[in-house]
Amino acid sequence: MVTQRVKLDRIDRKILTDLQNDGRMTNVDLAKRAGISAPPCLRRVRALEESGYIRGYHAELDPVSLGFNVSVFAHVGLNSQAESDLRAFEDLVGIWPEVRECHMLAGDTDFLLKVVAHDWDDYQRFLTERLTSAPNVAHVKSALAIRTGKLCPGVPVTDHPDGDPRRDTA
Repeated sequence: MVTQRVKLDRIDRKILTDLQNDGRMTNVDLAKRAGISAPPCLRRVRALEESGYIRGYHAELDPVSLGFNVSVFAHVGLNSQAESDLRAFEDLVGIWPEVRECHMLAGDTDFLLKVVAHDWDDYQRFLTERLTSAPNVAHVKSALAIRTGKLCPGVPVTDHPDGDPRRDTA
């Protein structure tokens, strides 16, 4: 359950930035970086978690080391954009482990999926056996990722009250 959001101060934003960059940082190290002692730092982290600013923690895995050599962005168009059909599609892709991200878009594409596969043939099987044969799917356009020039999960946390990262004072 998410409680009321706390107003973020400079220390909270520093904690969020540091945890976003290194979720395994110890509370002692986090407190030192934020310029406070460990007990109030832990209380702040708990408050940030309870208020919904921090949704969870995860390890960043190397896909190639685990045999996933292909990443594809699939642009999916549906026959119907009724809310029940949109939710049904999201529920369906939610059970497919190779779909790592699903974004509903405005415009010509209804959904953008990030799909990982062992190789191109593996993706083609997923495409023909699951995705294009799924209910309500009208068309799919696939874009093979050649390389990733930037991968920066999360959001830019700023020190400026209006949230404009160009005016960050940290």
